[in-house]
Amino acid sequence: MTSQASWVRPVAAIGVTAVFCLPLYVALVNVFKPSPDIIASPLALPTPPTLDNIHRVLSRPDGLYWYGLINSITLTAASIIITTVLAAMSAYYLVRSEHWWSRGVLAVMLTGLMIPAAAIMLPITRILDGIGLLRTMPGAVLVNVGYYLPFAVFVFMGFIRSIPRELEEAAAVDGAGRLRTFWQIVFPLLRPASASVLILLGVWVWNDFLTPLLVLGPGAGNTVTVGVFRSIGPYQQDFGAVFAFMLLATLPVLVFYLAFQKYFVRGLTGGATKG
Repeated sequence: MTSQASWVRPVAAIGVTAVFCLPLYVALVNVFKPSPDIIASPLALPTPPTLDNIHRVLSRPDGLYWYGLINSITLTAASIIITTVLAAMSAYYLVRSEHWWSRGVLAVMLTGLMIPAAAIMLPITRILDGIGLLRTMPGAVLVNVGYYLPFAVFVFMGFIRSIPRELEEAAAVDGAGRLRTFWQIVFPLLRPASASVLILLGVWVWNDFLTPLLVLGPGAGNTVTVGVFRSIGPYQQDFGAVFAFMLLATLPVLVFYLAFQKYFVRGLTGGATKG
């Protein structure tokens, strides 16, 4: 029985890995093949490889990729920075608050984790239209902040509970107010949690397709994910350019994740293991 289990697990692991890696392999190898070769044999290696697909995407006359890249960077940076700051302040207040209703507020906020984005898009677009923020970048940022704030609060609360109250009491003795104590004492200690929140929200906002498509609208804005969709027309046959667009849309967020990955696990588990 033991000898059988010794080879079953590696085989199962290899099989599962192959299932997950096959789409990545297909997407990567087809970036460097012309469209006729992709249609003929999508799994074959490029022989020889070519960079024509990437060049066509980067040199499109409408600047679809570059326009989407600028919008994606703007939307992602504004959304994750505002969400991180607001979530840290909200989590600190909820953890340190002694009011009876703080748990109720937390329960209401965490229900947001159970609501899919597609279920609330119609009322969101109507509200934004009513206040004049539909088809604007601030409107899209506001939607992202409101939707991802509960998750970020949940992550920060675990870390704040691990911070000794004695540090805040010592700052209060020195004359520091609650706001100054948070920014100078508590917030610097939340760097691992902040890194985890920034990474997760950055990936989610960057890869989001529905929000920029519906909130920014077809003619008012474009992100790299929406750009992939718009690069495919009803008579589109240039599959190589589509795969190249997908690769170029993924690279920035991949670099962002690799740059901060050492803080990722530490930020998610630190609050659960301390204190």
